[in-house]
Amino acid sequence: MSSEWGPLEGLIGEWEGSGGMDTSYHHADGEIGDTPYLEKVTMKPFGPVDSGRQHLYGLDYKTAMWRDGEENPFHTEVGYWLWDGETGEVLRAFVIPRGIAVLAGGTASADAKEFTMKAAVGDERYPIAEGKYLGANASSVSFEVTIKIGENTWSYDELTMLRMKEFDDLVAHPDRNTLTRVG
Repeated sequence: MSSEWGPLEGLIGEWEGSGGMDTSYHHADGEIGDTPYLEKVTMKPFGPVDSGRQHLYGLDYKTAMWRDGEENPFHTEVGYWLWDGETGEVLRAFVIPRGIAVLAGGTASADAKEFTMKAAVGDERYPIAEGKYLGANASSVSFEVTIKIGENTWSYDELTMLRMKEFDDLVAHPDRNTLTRVG
């Protein structure tokens, strides 16, 4: 692969991780708890995408996560990771089928093995948008993810801050996993 994908080049491929951990509010239990999960991710390269003088290279991605022993995933995402080599901007645009869309962004060098992207409700550049139900019951106020790329592995450490009707204060919802190349 060409270095046109900048720091995203190390993410191209098919990945699996069985050590994921989701810490979130469990409605059935009425409390915050941990959920271990298995994750499968595909990242397919594309580009360039030209917009005037801007030339983006990206990854078309899909991810799904399963709790132990369950047939259907409890979480899925589809979207794009994008790299603008001229500005060093790295983006992740994704949709979760609960009525939420996120455009997270940050900057990195082309050879970075670690970078962070952020989004927040109301941010002009990197926003979070959600439907009525989530807005009223479990609104994502901010999102931050740090990516670390190794040799045939990569990991993420995410933190979403939620405003939930069950709590007076914001609720931290971290997710993390390390994935290994399988294809």
